Amino acid sequence: MTQSRPALMPPRLLVISLLLVISLPVPGRTAVAPDDVDLHAVYRIKQEGLNNSQVMNILSWLTDVHGPRLTGSPNLRAAAEWTVEMFREWGMEARLENWGEFGRGWSNERVVLHVVEPQDYPVIGFPKAWTGSTDGPLIAEATIALAENDADYEELRGTLAGKVVLGAAMPTIEAKWEAPARRFTAADLEERAMAAEPRSGGNFDPSRFRAARERQERLRDFLREEGVVAVLEPSARGTGGTIFVSGGGSRVIGDDYGVPQIVLTAEHYGRIYRTLEKGVAVKMEIDVRSTFHEEDPTAFNVLAELPGTDLADEIVMLGAHFDSWHAGTGATDNAAGAAAMMEAVRIIKQAGLQPRRTIRVGLWTGEERGLLGSRAYVKEHFADPATMELKPAHAKMAAYFNLDNGTGAIRGVYLQGNEAVAPLFESWMKPSHNLGMETLSIRNTGGTDHLAFDAVGLPGFQFIQDPIEYGSRSHHSNMDTFERIQPGNMQKNAVIIAAFAYHAATRDEALPRKPLPKPRPSGRPF
Repeated sequence: MTQSRPALMPPRLLVISLLLVISLPVPGRTAVAPDDVDLHAVYRIKQEGLNNSQVMNILSWLTDVHGPRLTGSPNLRAAAEWTVEMFREWGMEARLENWGEFGRGWSNERVVLHVVEPQDYPVIGFPKAWTGSTDGPLIAEATIALAENDADYEELRGTLAGKVVLGAAMPTIEAKWEAPARRFTAADLEERAMAAEPRSGGNFDPSRFRAARERQERLRDFLREEGVVAVLEPSARGTGGTIFVSGGGSRVIGDDYGVPQIVLTAEHYGRIYRTLEKGVAVKMEIDVRSTFHEEDPTAFNVLAELPGTDLADEIVMLGAHFDSWHAGTGATDNAAGAAAMMEAVRIIKQAGLQPRRTIRVGLWTGEERGLLGSRAYVKEHFADPATMELKPAHAKMAAYFNLDNGTGAIRGVYLQGNEAVAPLFESWMKPSHNLGMETLSIRNTGGTDHLAFDAVGLPGFQFIQDPIEYGSRSHHSNMDTFERIQPGNMQKNAVIIAAFAYHAATRDEALPRKPLPKPRPSGRPF
């Protein structure tokens, strides 16, 4: 008996049927289609941002004129007040918003370091923030004082008063076989586009770090009690005159540590160290003058808004941290991010574009001390990550975009694990392919203010940037100055950010969100 065969579907109908099946939404999920891109708006953004850019002028004011911007310092407040005035000149609302008590500020006004015996030569060094001053200019003998155990402390006791102490062993200095600056290659970007390998858990032992900190604190307190003039150490990562330096004292009012802690170039530290090892006396002229600012321990963020229209109660935020360390002028970390965000909203305003949602810029302080400003802002306005009790504004927050990896060109976006936004960002990126932006990475990236938003379930993203010299030369160093900025990158970055902000503020729906995270008892976003 011959079996009858089922009738075959015509090829064209089969293709249509398959497409319909593929396009059906997955149960329990919301299908997210790519957005139509407003190419007319992109054209106007590019015209204004690439032909009439103000970003380098903004950046020069923040760095050359106002200089380093430690949280709590007069420089930071002056830079913030100038920034508020700029926003207002552009026709936007702007203000300083207090976020809580930070503690005392600190600034350094003078550092003179000079070896006078056995030969005269200048020494390059910068004090650690929140450490003290010398009692005016003085000349003191230098000595090596390495203490690892109780026997070392007993041997040094009573021998250090009035001396300049070299408190760290001389590190090994390797030759620089690779250029300090680089851009991501196609292979680098392809690798970033892939999900990261799952972590195995590792053998992280926090007790090792606690023990190292306790050793440092013990030595610091011992040297203060012994009455030393100053403590010197080499810049562990920096060579060729580059010094990486951050904080060393306390910002708590009344918790005074009067001894200057000074980081020297490795080459100058090495010369002094090796001379002393040979039994040859070294004397130094030293004059360090730093000021603690205790009048107002309250800290603030800079906020500005470009009002929306029919969805004005919903917010798209652009953010970057405004504070910096003090050895340079905080150019790549992070006036570059702050200036790009300021320029992005200026471009949208000047181009005559009208976003539906309000675009708000947040320039955060206290980032260098643990994302303090952005965390306080999120807790005040949206949710406390410790409890995950949501405030009404949480539902109105459409998206947050952050920039904080130096002067490198934007090459894409870290999705922070948010798969659902990928189709949207793919479409928004297309007009920026000719600016070098083509990569989406599902990975998380850490260390900056978008984490405060992500920690309470808000869609927060950091852009992928070429490293340039960020980690190798400018990040937290005396080389973090205007000269390290790449003008072409800055102009393109502001254009890309403006286009992303405009599309996020104009589409019908807010960006898709990940499931809400569980409460974190520590309240920290990492």
